[in-house]
Amino acid sequence: MQTILGFDFGLKRIGVAVGNTLIRQAQPLTIISAATNDGKFAAIAALIDEWQPGLCVVGLPSHPDGSEHEMTVRCRRFANQLHGRFGVETTLIDERYSSSVVPQRRGELIDAEAAAIILQQYFNDHAQP
Repeated sequence: MQTILGFDFGLKRIGVAVGNTLIRQAQPLTIISAATNDGKFAAIAALIDEWQPGLCVVGLPSHPDGSEHEMTVRCRRFANQLHGRFGVETTLIDERYSSSVVPQRRGELIDAEAAAIILQQYFNDHAQP
């Protein structure tokens, strides 16, 4: 069994979800909203230390036609930083519609739920070994 963390990267907040390869069900975990990159990576370090993931899944946004935009580049960089800083294998998953399928009420933060959708998509797209 391997624990997997899922990330919905944003400039203000990072949604985090958790799941494992046995149950294959993603659950929202937390929202990281530190003011600085150092603060965000300190929070991520604590999660990685606590959960010991074998894989991190990062949502990769793009335009509806699949073309890249500024956040696509930032998410790729974030995934590379996760791998470089923590030595954890990292993969990218298309997240074009993850936030749009989460029911949202005014003022409610949905980042962790969006991360769970991204991680669940990974489980659904990758057959059990």
